Amino acid sequence: MKLNSWQKVQYRLLWWSCRAVGLLPERVLYFCLGGLIRLILYRLVRYRRQVVRTNLAHSFPEKSEAERREIERKFYHHLSEVFVDTILLASISRKRICERMVYSNVEEVEAAMSGRSWISAMSHFGSWELTINYVCHTDHNVLAVYRPLHNRVFDRFYHEARSRFGTQPVAMNDTLREVIRGHRPGERPVIVAMIADQTPPVEEIKHWFRFLNQDTPFFSGLEKISTRFGMPVYFMYIRKCAPHCYDAELQLIYDGKEHLEEYELTRRYIDKLEMMIRESPELWMWSHKRWKHSRESVARHRESVRKAAAEKKLTAGQKISTKGI
Repeated sequence: MKLNSWQKVQYRLLWWSCRAVGLLPERVLYFCLGGLIRLILYRLVRYRRQVVRTNLAHSFPEKSEAERREIERKFYHHLSEVFVDTILLASISRKRICERMVYSNVEEVEAAMSGRSWISAMSHFGSWELTINYVCHTDHNVLAVYRPLHNRVFDRFYHEARSRFGTQPVAMNDTLREVIRGHRPGERPVIVAMIADQTPPVEEIKHWFRFLNQDTPFFSGLEKISTRFGMPVYFMYIRKCAPHCYDAELQLIYDGKEHLEEYELTRRYIDKLEMMIRESPELWMWSHKRWKHSRESVARHRESVRKAAAEKKLTAGQKISTKGI
C-alpha cells in the first residue's frame, strides 16, 4: 500500500518513536512500559475482557472459575509483553532476537529440507513476531504470510519490521504466486510461514472441526498449498523457557508425499495446537473473537445469500419480460 504525505509523516513518527523506546534497557521496558500497558488493558479499558472470559469458559469447562481467572490474569500479562515485543521489532538486534527465540532442532530440519520448499504451520501463541528470526538460520527464502491491515500506517510498520532481517512479508492473496515462483528452476526454495489459527470469512467456511470443546472453522490454505505442491509441513511447537524467551521445536505433521484424506492435515494441525494451548494456556491469543461464527449463523448467512440471489434473478427476469412487452 502506498502512503500519502500525511501517512508518511505518521509512519516515520511511529517508526522512530519505537526505535527510541527500544534504546531503553529491556528490564525497564517490560517492567515499566509493560506494566503500564497491562494496567490500561486489564484494569482501565478492560480490553475484550468479556471475550476472553467467554472463550476460556467454553474452552475449559472442567476448570473452576478461580483457575480460569488465573489464566486470564496471566494472559493479560503475556499480552502486555507481546505489545512490547512488537515495539522492539523496530530496533532489536539480530543477536538478541536469536537469543530470545531459539529453534531446538533447526539443524535437523534444515538438513532434511535442503533444496525443498516447506511450510511452517504457526499460530498466535507465545511471541510469534519473534519468529521472523528463522531467516537467520536458513538459505531458503522465508515468506511470512499476513493479512494486510486497513490502517496503512500500521501495515507499513509491520511490513518493514518483519522484513528487517530478510524475511519477505507476503499478503495472503499473493501466497500462491510466490510459492509457484519458488518452485521455478533456478529460484531459491521457500519456507512459507503461515499462521493458521485465524477465523476464516463466513463465505469461506466449508468444514467444522472440534477444537477446545467447540465446533470451529479453520482456513483451508495450509492444506491446499501443501498437498498441491507436495510441500512438507512442520508445526511450530513453542514453549516459554525463561522471561521473554522461547524455545521452538519444528514437528513434522506431513512429509509432502503421504496420501491424506480431505481435512486430515488440518486436523493434525489442530491436534498439535490444542495440545500446546493446554500445556500453557496463557500464551495463546484469547482476546481474538475466534468463535464469532457458529453453525447456525453460517447457515443463516447462506440462506440470506441464497434468497438475495433468487430475488436478483427474479428481478432480472421481470425486467427482461417488461422490455419484451
